[in-house]
Amino acid sequence: MFNNKKIIVIMPAYNAGATLKRTHDEVMAQNIVDQVIVVDDASHDETTRIAQSLPHTLVHTHPKNKGYGANQKSCYRLALEQGGDIIIMVHPDYQYTPKLIPAMASMIGNDLYSCVLGSRILGGYALKGGMPKWKYVANRFLTLAENMLMGAKLSEYHTGYRAFSKDLLLKLKLENNSDDFVFDNQMLAQILWLGYMIAEVSCPTLYFEEASSINFSRSVTYGLGCLETALKFRLARLGFISCPLF
Repeated sequence: MFNNKKIIVIMPAYNAGATLKRTHDEVMAQNIVDQVIVVDDASHDETTRIAQSLPHTLVHTHPKNKGYGANQKSCYRLALEQGGDIIIMVHPDYQYTPKLIPAMASMIGNDLYSCVLGSRILGGYALKGGMPKWKYVANRFLTLAENMLMGAKLSEYHTGYRAFSKDLLLKLKLENNSDDFVFDNQMLAQILWLGYMIAEVSCPTLYFEEASSINFSRSVTYGLGCLETALKFRLARLGFISCPLF
């Protein structure tokens, strides 16, 4: 709890058996998390079995693979059903350190912000942590284009380390978003559309063999989806189109 607000960490998981317990242990070591929710998107490894052995953890398994965005939809729905006031997404592959959970939770719990991102770009941690150079360049290009089209000044839109207030999540049209990776980007666009300020904290990250990563072709599809989302945001803001995301 923080300021009498229930903190739930959600973990959208897929083949995360090798790193799930390590991530979970560090999450609970922060001593403010009330519950962890793991949604296993039909993994082929022992993700569900390992998750079921962890304390203070609710486990939900999709009978078939639905996609990263669909996994998050289940995560947020369950977190709200469990009465979460502050919901923090931590990937179970240990790429993002859970040690930032208290800082992110306090920014929301003290009613300073409704959304906080852990940015790999602030502080120059992305390349230091092993981000491939082509991904770094793509990240910078997409972020520049999105900031221009959506009128924001974020250091990056593509981090998977995110914290939200319950009140904000209830206002987002999450079910209208993609079931694929571009869900992340659409969610931030919806938050900006509603006029919320998005905070960022500098986050060191690690890239290693067990850390999840999408391949080049999926990355291209994701990048085009991000640009499409930002363009629709701008056109809808100008009144040229209507978009179900907003």
